[in-house]
Amino acid sequence: MKTHTNYLWFNTSKPRELVNITGECESALLESNISEGMMLVSAMHITSGVWVNDNEPGIWQDAMDMLERLAPEGPNYRHHLTGEDNGHAHLKNLLMHHQVIIPNNPFLCFQNSVYP
Repeated sequence: MKTHTNYLWFNTSKPRELVNITGECESALLESNISEGMMLVSAMHITSGVWVNDNEPGIWQDAMDMLERLAPEGPNYRHHLTGEDNGHAHLKNLLMHHQVIIPNNPFLCFQNSVYP
């Protein structure tokens, strides 16, 4: 079985920010020379998340609004007893997922995707 590892690094400017990494994932797949298989995309920080959805600003905002309703910033979460103040971020991560697996054959297989 062929494998390939590629690490992406991001510096964001806001506490919560969306970064579309589809292009970087496609580039890593091409670099790998793997024509059929699965790509694991995993966030390497405990309060980061990875999700697959439409590339559309309305759904992005709807997702951010949903996360804030379900895990609002501010309440005194038990996690804060450790000295940290990001309990809401850990709960948001549980809702968004930490990793995704994307099939490829030979391109990333997303529903309704257009390939060259």
